[in-house]
Amino acid sequence: MDLTDLHVFRTVVESGGITAAANRLHRVQSNVTARIQKLEEDLGTQLFVRVGKRLQITPAGRTLLDYAHRLLVLADEARNAVQTDAPPRGLLTLGTMESTAGVRLPGPLAEYHRRYAEVRVELHTGSPRELMAKVLAGESDAALVAEPVSDARLSSLAVFDEELVLVTVADHPVVRKPADLREASVLAFHPGCPHRERLERWFGQGGREIARTVELASYHVMLGCVAAGMGAALMPRSVLDGYAARSKLREHKLPAPFQRAKTLLVWRKDQPQAKVSALAEILTKRKRVA
Repeated sequence: MDLTDLHVFRTVVESGGITAAANRLHRVQSNVTARIQKLEEDLGTQLFVRVGKRLQITPAGRTLLDYAHRLLVLADEARNAVQTDAPPRGLLTLGTMESTAGVRLPGPLAEYHRRYAEVRVELHTGSPRELMAKVLAGESDAALVAEPVSDARLSSLAVFDEELVLVTVADHPVVRKPADLREASVLAFHPGCPHRERLERWFGQGGREIARTVELASYHVMLGCVAAGMGAALMPRSVLDGYAARSKLREHKLPAPFQRAKTLLVWRKDQPQAKVSALAEILTKRKRVA
């Protein structure tokens, strides 16, 4: 079915006939008639019957009218959703790192929902590499990832500035360099995690090899394992501050090159969208307030 044919069909019904619909659509009557006939051929059913000099819609036509209205409304929504100057609406698929989702996003997303009720948000987590790949493939509208972002196809905006801390069990002595750790065991996310890579560089510059890396998928689990003495972990301080058993842990500051990391909102340069711009505005405003 062609949307133009559905529009003509709906106009004929609303106008009460071919002549009135042709005037309303600024078309000749023969063109309107041809559109209706084409639609009937596509559907294999009669949409109107002539009763005297008037057209009367058939039961099949009345059924189609409801679908035609919904399809045309949906088409308008889709058209508006991809316009950068239109009000945000539709589905926003947002990728994010696990720490950002748990600590940084609840407030901004709540504000986004209040301001843009016509947008549905779908959130998924992953490593920065995975998240950026999904944005580039068109599977996500935007993503929140740790720096650096070097792909020229992506636009980026710094929205969070995280302080990173090394976390150990509470009774561990102060750690200033890798040699200060009792054991060279670390707890981290899978390869590709920027915090894991940062921790590995810190060990490398300190001249000590990591003896064992325990890969985990949750900061909550990671902190529990650190508290149990399984090793050390590097994470945003904002994650540690929200941990219920904070007294069982000790934080250690690392040297400046390893101490801070920016979180960036990224999206495709060639696919700007109003719903992403709206999120960027909220995140930027909250950054200024903070």
